[in-house]
Amino acid sequence: MQSRRIGNVTVSAIGLGGMPLSIDGRPDREQALATILAAIDSGVTLIDTADSYTMEIDGQGHNELLIAEALRLRPTEAKNILVATKGGLIYRTGRPWDRNGKPEYLRQAAIDSARRLGVESIGLYQYHRQDYTVAYTDSLGAMKDLLDEGLIQMAGISNAITEQIALFNEILDGRLVSVQNRFSPIFQSSRPELDYTVEHGMAFLPWSPLGGIGNGSEVFDSSAFAAVGAELGVSAQQVALAWELSLGDSVIPIPGASRPASAADSALASELVLTPEQLARLGA
Repeated sequence: MQSRRIGNVTVSAIGLGGMPLSIDGRPDREQALATILAAIDSGVTLIDTADSYTMEIDGQGHNELLIAEALRLRPTEAKNILVATKGGLIYRTGRPWDRNGKPEYLRQAAIDSARRLGVESIGLYQYHRQDYTVAYTDSLGAMKDLLDEGLIQMAGISNAITEQIALFNEILDGRLVSVQNRFSPIFQSSRPELDYTVEHGMAFLPWSPLGGIGNGSEVFDSSAFAAVGAELGVSAQQVALAWELSLGDSVIPIPGASRPASAADSALASELVLTPEQLARLGA
């Protein structure tokens, strides 16, 4: 599998988004573990999670615990896997996630995430989403403190616009390594942020890179992605991920999966070669 970099860490060009394994409609535990293991066995070395990927009945951290369990089943491979988690959201059934960007909350959330993941220091920790009841610089300053104290090894930000990315990088003295925003063929409003991160050498981690739950048909049923997939004998999903990889050498899609076959199929996109003509059709 192709590799790319987040900060000073080399990871696979395609990651795994853990959210579908822990929220409403999630598979049972055995299938969830099998899905993570299928990604690992396919060469995936970046797994994305968050303490809010859970259901209210479980409390914070279901997905982090699930990933930690899967990694214990692959101890050799686990040494080379970067787990990226996030803090700042609290899951609530049937309504939008609550936000908490208070510095004291973010610090405790990071400590709790590290405990669930079974590590002393989190590989990549990202501020999940702005809490408008807290000064943004206070939340970002708390992330800097986590980095300075070694509670996290790298810092990133999620759901941020270009000005916020630049601000956070300034607060971190140039140490911001990643931006995780929604981006897919049918959701491209984060293209300015993607271009900014590529220009500044930061990793861009598109979440819902295949359109998101319930939206895939818009991309894959009768589109250029489906047509190119048919030409190449691969899934339209692989084509979409390969197209995203072509947008910059620091773009690392993190498709979610709830079945082992889906995780393995997505991983293959890393090696898919698209011609300039195909890329032009997809870009249009």
